[in-house]
Amino acid sequence: MLGRLYFNKGGNSKWMATLVQCAGFPIMFPFIFLFTPSKTQQEHHPQVAGKPSWTTVVILYTTLGIFLAADCMLYTFGLNFLPVSTYSLICASQLAFNAFFSYFLNAQKFTPFIANSLVLLTFSSTLLVFQSDSEQTDKISRSKYVIGFVCTVAASAGYGLMLSITQLAFQKILKSTSYIVVFDMTLYQNVVASVVILMGLFASGEWKDINGEMRGYESGTASYIANLVGTAVAWQVFTVGYVGLIFEVSSLFSNVISTLGIPITPILALVFFDEKMNGVKVMSMLLAIWGFVSYIYHHYLDDLKEKENARLVNLDCEVNLMETSRVSQ
Repeated sequence: MLGRLYFNKGGNSKWMATLVQCAGFPIMFPFIFLFTPSKTQQEHHPQVAGKPSWTTVVILYTTLGIFLAADCMLYTFGLNFLPVSTYSLICASQLAFNAFFSYFLNAQKFTPFIANSLVLLTFSSTLLVFQSDSEQTDKISRSKYVIGFVCTVAASAGYGLMLSITQLAFQKILKSTSYIVVFDMTLYQNVVASVVILMGLFASGEWKDINGEMRGYESGTASYIANLVGTAVAWQVFTVGYVGLIFEVSSLFSNVISTLGIPITPILALVFFDEKMNGVKVMSMLLAIWGFVSYIYHHYLDDLKEKENARLVNLDCEVNLMETSRVSQ
């Protein structure tokens, strides 16, 4: 919503809109100091064997950072050329891409409920291709709409791949049991991404227009700065959240939770941006919600199964203890 507001009120720099998605990393520093284990904690909780070398870690964070910069730019093009409600619904396809990559990279098992969820979310996004030309406003040509659609789908695919790679990095490379690794992952890849985007900002020459863009912003200079700062902070909070869920559970679960905003964003866009909610968008939103519920139900069944298995294991332990006790008597 803040990203769309930036363009609606007179923001034009795609590099600046991309930069704020990564440049909020300084707010990570207090958390890194807070979660860094003390020497006493390190003695009681030694690092897992096979700690990666600095070279491996640098290559990992640099690769993820460059990947993040490219993905953020694709998202920016999509947000600039599409209504925010359409954009958010297309972003639901990232769950399908993430499941596909998780199958190959993270040994994710597929169940009928997951398959159903992926099919529905794929149809939900594809359905938006068939919107009538009347949906396009005078400010958005058909060619820009297509570019925005393609960029958003590509960004969603890249995001899904990045989540799977992040999970793989936690499991196979970093192998840390400390939550500090979540803030390290968030910080370093955003630092690299910010450097790459800044290079693009200066190389493109858009930095020369930032001052004029700020003065010409419809809501004023203060609103312009507040929008960029708010966007930067919101993106960092989101990043820590999804990386933390990958660390604790899985990339696919993290992605499912992030899709909770799907039914909210189109409604907010209707209220604040006066966007149209036609039948195609409503159908797309319903399919996306159905796909999300299907996946959540899958996790509910898995949770019940795990609890039942744990109960059986405890019961077996109790029986074995009783038998051992009888034998000793």
